[in-house]
Amino acid sequence: MKFMLITGPQAVGKMTVGEEVAKKTGLKLFHNHMTIELVSKFFSYGTEAGKRLVHALRQQIFDEVIQSDLPGLIFTFVWAFDQQADWDYVDQLIKKFEAAGAETYVIELQADVEERLRRNKTEHRLNEKPTKRNIEWSEGELMRSMKKYRLNSLENEIPYKNYLKIDNTLLAAEETAEVILKYFGL
Repeated sequence: MKFMLITGPQAVGKMTVGEEVAKKTGLKLFHNHMTIELVSKFFSYGTEAGKRLVHALRQQIFDEVIQSDLPGLIFTFVWAFDQQADWDYVDQLIKKFEAAGAETYVIELQADVEERLRRNKTEHRLNEKPTKRNIEWSEGELMRSMKKYRLNSLENEIPYKNYLKIDNTLLAAEETAEVILKYFGL
């Protein structure tokens, strides 16, 4: 089994790159908005109930995948590198899959803010993530989170063996996926 975490700031392309990797590897894509969109029909993700439900659903899916005969999972996550809780969450997730014998990979994407703002409005993104359809709000959230958190790692900060950082500002999702597959020999 393989577990691939694709991280990076909002609208960097985690979901679309994950879709391309999934097509070529047979791994299942579990993008972070799958749970957010479901829960948001009942509770805002910003509420305690919303956060609890999103976390519980994700954990249940991870546990089921680990116990399944699936070849593996790709999960996307916005990692605030200046928040210890996010480091703890990622480490816990990596250890959970490694304890089950999975090969783990961490891929970090980064792109210029202008490109991320452009990607924030793509039809595919808005179809998959209804909570992002209020463009004024989602652009504001993108800019606010960029100022509040450090959403890309520093050089040599990531401790995981199978780690790759890609600036995909000028790369299509298919090209970025090819870089990932080639780098890890998948």
